[in-house]
Amino acid sequence: MVDVTALGEVLIDFTPYGVSEGGQALFEQNPGGAPANVLAAVARLGGTAAFIGKVGDDMHGKLLRETLEKEGIDVQGMIEDPDYFTTLAFVALKNGERSFSFARKPGADTQLRKEEIPMGVIQNTKIFHCGSLSLTDEPARSATMYAVEEAKKAGALISYDPNYRPLLWNSEEEAKKYMRSMIPYADIMKISDEETALLTDCEDPREAAEALLNQGVGCVVVTLGGDGALLKTKQIEVQEKGKTRQVVDTTGAGDSFWGGLLYQLAQNDEKPETLTAENAKVYVNFANAVAGLCVERRGAIPAMPAIEEVLKQL
Repeated sequence: MVDVTALGEVLIDFTPYGVSEGGQALFEQNPGGAPANVLAAVARLGGTAAFIGKVGDDMHGKLLRETLEKEGIDVQGMIEDPDYFTTLAFVALKNGERSFSFARKPGADTQLRKEEIPMGVIQNTKIFHCGSLSLTDEPARSATMYAVEEAKKAGALISYDPNYRPLLWNSEEEAKKYMRSMIPYADIMKISDEETALLTDCEDPREAAEALLNQGVGCVVVTLGGDGALLKTKQIEVQEKGKTRQVVDTTGAGDSFWGGLLYQLAQNDEKPETLTAENAKVYVNFANAVAGLCVERRGAIPAMPAIEEVLKQL
């Protein structure tokens, strides 16, 4: 039984790394992709993790497979497709904050088909996690919905992080439609304070969380940047703030936070209905520490902290 299985994109983040002697921008090849980042966080903390998704049969795809294997992540569900190129994201950083440009027309991650889903992995996981980037295009959209339905049937806790990237959708209306389509399946869900209106029509974090709980989500976490994170269930509400950090790169910050929280839920066999306020505070503080360490380093997967570093912080 694996702690966390994630389906979706694994890609290369090309991150600015100064300029060449000729004055041209240099980019660093950093493995990333939100679902893969979450798994890397879980694995670094000592949990077990499995990835399902598709890359190209190219130099970037091979690097990504090697990276996940090195992290101890099960990659039997990772397919190298010779017909499509591995998705690339070019990141611009300004004061530690990111903006993106994508090479994904189409990227291999959008081409995962439902018949390629490894059922043995799906049926043996405590938590099944996905985002919304696998909902932007077919056939990956149908494959994602199929995997979620099968994981839910097998008793897995369904985790959902919408992770809105405007450039990957044809319109905001299309994004709302498909991003909201996953809400009825989610047991636990993370949104940022920038995504509240998009997912619920409510801008206030507490009102947005309440709206999602009323749609059947068992536990909602709203990340609030420097103000930490708000966790709500029907029974409890906690908000915890992390330490002030020297931010180097926010790439993977939300994913590292979520990996930390999912790790705690898996290790303690927690369900939304079993969460107490006392435990929730411990878990959110732990996740805040994971994210705090992540943003002090460059990249996403390479920046994920080990359990010893997190415990030392706490």
